[in-house]
Amino acid sequence: MSTPGTPTAKPSAKAAARAQAQRERILVAAQQCFVVHGFHAASMANIAETAGMSAGLIYRYFKGKNDIILAIIERQLEEARADVAKLHSSSDLVGGIAEVFQQWQANDPSITSAALFLELTAEATRDPEIAAATHASDKVFRADLASWFARSAAEGGLGVPKEQVATRVLILQSLIEGLAMRAISQPDLTVEQVKDALSQFLPSLLTAQA
Repeated sequence: MSTPGTPTAKPSAKAAARAQAQRERILVAAQQCFVVHGFHAASMANIAETAGMSAGLIYRYFKGKNDIILAIIERQLEEARADVAKLHSSSDLVGGIAEVFQQWQANDPSITSAALFLELTAEATRDPEIAAATHASDKVFRADLASWFARSAAEGGLGVPKEQVATRVLILQSLIEGLAMRAISQPDLTVEQVKDALSQFLPSLLTAQA
């Protein structure tokens, strides 16, 4: 038992890594359940069974289902920012976006799938807390894109004129989110078809001159 003024011992690196792995396991299981059952029908018992752990153990890491959803939104933002960072360093932007589309088609439960993205979007229309988190996440992501568009080519950006940045960011976000819809509503759409369409449109969006 600690005495007043005595700092609480920090968890070891091994314990912290184990806790992070447990959180990841829960989030992946929750994402699977939310896609299969929807946010409201999926229960903590469903998530526990899918994760292969007790519901009591889940409550050690998350207060409840909303807490899990908020963590998934945060995770989604991290994935999106990582995708943008990869685009920064890639000379094949068409291939990079097509790869994201291919991941959506695969419906990999370890990442934010297209179906989960739509579930999150729908839930944001019903739950103020989820809406606030979604809007905050989107704002950060848009700022990342805007920064990339506005920076000069020498600084790793696209050198888009300042007055055009917001419009082009809106178009790119709409394009990417539209591909998420296509992954669900047009399952026979091939990656090659996506690449061909992007090749015809994307260069004009991502060049400095309009």
